[in-house]
Amino acid sequence: MTITENKSSNALELVIGGRLDTGTAPELEAKLKQIPKDIQTLYLNLSNIQYVSSAGLRVILLAHKLMLPTGGKMIIRQPSAFCKQVLEATGMDSILSVE
Repeated sequence: MTITENKSSNALELVIGGRLDTGTAPELEAKLKQIPKDIQTLYLNLSNIQYVSSAGLRVILLAHKLMLPTGGKMIIRQPSAFCKQVLEATGMDSILSVE
């Protein structure tokens, strides 16, 4: 899995590529826990995700939950076809912001 950061003022985009599964989810979780408190909008760009497991979904939900206490929001950007299918099948697309 690869994670690339793009930061601008109070927004942060994490471009994630590869597989988001049991083996790689802890890496993304660690990155999420280091997000500065001044970030108001977190974008998870999932356009390059080839596979996402339940462990990956858990970390995506964690990103959403981490943003709530500061009044921020998490937005999923450009989910890959596979990601979109998983989000729809689990109903997460109705809970999370997807663009």
